[in-house]
Amino acid sequence: MAKYLISFPRATMVVPDHEMGAVGRDAHAVIEEAKAAGVYVFGGGIDEAVPPVLVSADGTVTTGGYPWAPTLDGGFTVLELPSRDEAIAWAARMAKACRCDQELRVFGFDPQS
Repeated sequence: MAKYLISFPRATMVVPDHEMGAVGRDAHAVIEEAKAAGVYVFGGGIDEAVPPVLVSADGTVTTGGYPWAPTLDGGFTVLELPSRDEAIAWAARMAKACRCDQELRVFGFDPQS
């Protein structure tokens, strides 16, 4: 089975403030379904209150992420599933709950990890 990342950047979630409670409930309901199905690995979002740092090979720490890269924010869910078709189905459920498109990626398997 492969692990799939289902995610969205914060800017894609254009939901009126009065609907955010329903979005949270709906998204958490999908997560609970994934847990009950035994496919949930982990999920959450980047804590934007803590700035990223770059750590070099010599241990030097520089505040900020890669200056050329887009901001990493939004929501993330990792599920372990037997097929891409099932991953697409779960991503569609998340898209419906979150009211925004979801990006789907598969993690490459590294047998030494």
